[in-house]
Amino acid sequence: MMRKIEFPDTSQWLELVQRPTQNFESLEIGIAQTFQLVQERGDAGLFELTQKYDGVQLDSLYTTAEEIVAAEAVLSEELKAAILQAYSNINLFHAQQAEQTKQVETMPGVTCWRKSVAIEKVGLYIPGGTAPLFSTLLMLGVPAKLAGCSEIILCTPPSKDGTIHPAILYTASLLGIARIAKVGGAQAIAAMAFGTESVPAVNKIFGPGNQYVTVAKQMLSKTGVAIDLPAGPSEVLVIADDSANPAFVAADLLSQAEHGADSQVILLTTSAKFLTEVEKELEAQLDVLPRKEFATKALNNSLGILLSDVKEMLAFSNLYAPEHLIIAISDFEAVLDEITNAGSVFLGNFSPESAGDYASGTNHTLPTNGYARAYSGVSLDSFVKKITFQYVTPEGLLNIGNTIEVMAEAEGLEAHKNAVSIRLKEIGNV
Repeated sequence: MMRKIEFPDTSQWLELVQRPTQNFESLEIGIAQTFQLVQERGDAGLFELTQKYDGVQLDSLYTTAEEIVAAEAVLSEELKAAILQAYSNINLFHAQQAEQTKQVETMPGVTCWRKSVAIEKVGLYIPGGTAPLFSTLLMLGVPAKLAGCSEIILCTPPSKDGTIHPAILYTASLLGIARIAKVGGAQAIAAMAFGTESVPAVNKIFGPGNQYVTVAKQMLSKTGVAIDLPAGPSEVLVIADDSANPAFVAADLLSQAEHGADSQVILLTTSAKFLTEVEKELEAQLDVLPRKEFATKALNNSLGILLSDVKEMLAFSNLYAPEHLIIAISDFEAVLDEITNAGSVFLGNFSPESAGDYASGTNHTLPTNGYARAYSGVSLDSFVKKITFQYVTPEGLLNIGNTIEVMAEAEGLEAHKNAVSIRLKEIGNV
């Protein structure tokens, strides 16, 4: 169960917001070898590693059109309807993020603007394993399509019989993603980063994964391939008072704890009685969870903290910078401006974190491990580059030219100054 801490002094907070330690350095040697094998042997290396780690000998790296059609046939109508509803909400929310090009005349004759341009080639990694995350495919595929990325490659590990989970195939088909490679782990990241005969090298890689995928993505920063954001174990922090429902809060804590043994959940409350009630609910709900073992281990890394008031709870939360923040207090509207560090926020008693994970419309690919202090979650912006333009007329150069010359000369960059001076001289001769 969660460790209970009552009214910790602020001097203890820095220690309390530390995530469970993880040492991934030992994985880097093996991942570097995987990178080398894929770079040297291409598709053959992927076939070899898929047999080694997934236990399946593939005939082809890619799913066929027949497999996609068959996947749709085996899914229930109820699940397909749910995926379609989630798709609609996610598409609507992300479509509103498109930035209109707006020209600004900073001085007479000097016009500047910024344009969003899609990243041409993107790679999406979707885990299989214990939880085939077709919901993540929606979260990544929808903005990739809206942005206009010209090439989208999807990598996901095959099951023992060489198939891909039908919900992943159905969702990919819904999104119009046709290139679905049956490859997982660090070898999938290597394939998308460096390219093989069949898998194109991409400009940016998105998606969660196990510790090998996480470290492989982090190692790519040295190669010039971009990644979506630093990833780590999932986490939630709940701020609650006596107006909250203990059963709801316990359910929210467990919904994150079941992700894996390395997940972390934190409850902040001003009520000792409420904390006790949540603990009782955790025990009752945990007992019937299929992923009870994962959740139990995660709870051992987790905290229930009593604090003096809402102001203290918000200060602690901003220091922790949670991936998911649930605010279940009576007057949550009054504190929204005080939230400065969080990936995604859920307000009131009827906004479960699961809503954002699946279907409300917001993106569930979010910064963890305190990175919410500086990073945003995935959005339409994640799939575009912002390119600035400027157009200077002769009149504009007359207006701004002296400013440039004076600044360039002060920095000792005479060629910069001359690029303006030579034009001003020409204008003067016209």
